[in-house]
This record gives sequence, structure tokens and C-alpha cells, in this order.
Amino acid sequence: MTNTLYYGNNFDVLREHIADESVDLIYLDPPFNSNANYNILFKSPEGQQSDAHIEAFEDTWHWNDTAEAAFDEVMRSGNSDAFKLLRAMPNEATRWDYVSAIC
Repeated sequence: MTNTLYYGNNFDVLREHIADESVDLIYLDPPFNSNANYNILFKSPEGQQSDAHIEAFEDTWHWNDTAEAAFDEVMRSGNSDAFKLLRAMPNEATRWDYVSAIC
């Protein structure tokens, strides 16, 4: 695979498009959980600033059904390293925030 850009939820892309045991490096670009919504801003046809925008993504972590399903999947996967990582986090709220963010 060369020169391919995937846009979407990282779990979905990895499961559907990337072969198991084929990734050497993943680069992440923080910040994470900035509690902000990010927008794509548009300009007027004349190139002037405009109030027009659409939401690009929401960077606020939520515990929801998707996060719970991902957490359950990790716990059932038999991946003891992932389980140890989640158990080592300082408190339960931090674990939930992390799991919800990776969904």
C-alpha cells in the first residue's frame, strides 16, 4: 500500500483496509480531548471572510454505546497488554475517557 489516505474512524479503517500485523508506525497528532468543536471555514466567492462553516469534528470524549462496545471488545480480545494498560490508568474515569476517545 502506497500513497493512500484513509479518512474515517481509525478502528473501522484498520479493520476494513489494513492487513493484520502490517503496520510499523502510527503517527498521532494531538491534542486530544480539547473539549472543542472544529469547523471548516468558507470564504465568499470574492475571497472575503464569511460566517459560513460546517463542523469538521468534535474533540470531546464521551462514554457512549460505541465506547462501551470497544471496551468490551478489548476485554474479550485476550490482549493482556491492552487489559494491563487500562487497569494501570490512575482512575476509572480516565479509563473510560480513553476508551471512548479511541472509538
